[in-house]
Amino acid sequence: MGAAETPYEKLRRRKLEENRRKIEELKLPHISLSLRGEAVVPKPPPAKPRKKAAPLGGLLVAVRRSERKRDPVNYKEVASLPSPYRNLSDRVYASDEARAYAEETAKALQSQLASECPNFIKLMLQSHVTGGFWLGIPRAFCSKHLPKKDTPMTLIDDRGEESLTLYLAEKNGLSAGWRGFAISHELVDGDAVIFELVSRATFKVHIIRQSGYYEAGTRGSDARTKKKRRYCVVFLSVHFSQVRHAHSLSVIAL
Repeated sequence: MGAAETPYEKLRRRKLEENRRKIEELKLPHISLSLRGEAVVPKPPPAKPRKKAAPLGGLLVAVRRSERKRDPVNYKEVASLPSPYRNLSDRVYASDEARAYAEETAKALQSQLASECPNFIKLMLQSHVTGGFWLGIPRAFCSKHLPKKDTPMTLIDDRGEESLTLYLAEKNGLSAGWRGFAISHELVDGDAVIFELVSRATFKVHIIRQSGYYEAGTRGSDARTKKKRRYCVVFLSVHFSQVRHAHSLSVIAL
């Protein structure tokens, strides 16, 4: 035999029976079924008819909305438009030897500059001369010598030509104008640039090319070749004199 119902279970069963009787009296299941059958399902909007190609002389021609005559496109002119970006196909990658040569030459030149004008050396990277064209300046140099707010800076090259750039104080670097300076002066990876602060907002710029390493190597090889040739000439002359001396001795012996 099952256990006797508790008072809670009796109360719960009585509530369920009362709720079921009320639902049947209100006929709620029949109403829900009738409403479900009368519900209207929205239909999707009709698709717009697509325009078909109109036949012309037995050929299918694409229909244009505009009646204006179509101008022919000259793709050669489009391909020859100047690009606002630098051509990266001839990007230069400096060797370690060429980079070290430019840095050592820059340090030698830096030691000869006026001591009253603060300066620093910057070795060019790809981000300085090809990609982002952003030139960062040492933080210690900025905090000690440069303005505390954004200031236009003038760059003067060895020919005396001036270029205007913008110094960003919060980012410690040159932004606007540096790209034009780098491209016009053909700066490449490995070049060493000395920035000499000749006034509050003016840099005198000294450029040392990394290509000078190969030029110096060519001059050195030419000098070694000439020295070798002189040595060969001296050796041949000495050898010839020894042969003549030996020949004269043989004649005397006879």
